[in-house]
Amino acid sequence: MPDLNISRHVARQYRASLAMLGQAIDVCPESLWQSPEYPNRYWHIAYHALFYTYFYLQPGESDFRAWVKHRRGHQYLAAFPGSREEKPKILTPYTKSELVEFHELCRNDVEARVPLLDLAAASGFSWLPFNKLELQFYNIRHIQHHTGQLADRLRTAANIGVEWVIPE
Repeated sequence: MPDLNISRHVARQYRASLAMLGQAIDVCPESLWQSPEYPNRYWHIAYHALFYTYFYLQPGESDFRAWVKHRRGHQYLAAFPGSREEKPKILTPYTKSELVEFHELCRNDVEARVPLLDLAAASGFSWLPFNKLELQFYNIRHIQHHTGQLADRLRTAANIGVEWVIPE
């Protein structure tokens, strides 16, 4: 009989995706962390991925409380939503140790929140017209999308790889 505990499988996929993102953060050389060679700095992409991981693990948009070290606007990779031109002022980059800390918070949140999800409930986010189950797939895909960007940058710029993680 197949194991149909969907929440357990969702948590496993989160763990694997976050492990790969964690590798990409850990192995990034300082020279690449803030390199101006790319429109979005390495640390900025990593922060963006972690911010939205944490955000979409919340019950809904009205329940969200930002990470204590959040800096307004740093979650955006382009202009503020609803504005084509106004971009956030990114004055202070996050350090690797800060993002390792945030990564740990996200991992803990997966363990605490995913088992309690009502996967048939609405997403909790007005702009995402699907249920909580699909929201989890959406969130995991987002992590992997940006992890892929970082892995490609690592390989191209520093010949460093990010290992594929099989869920445990």
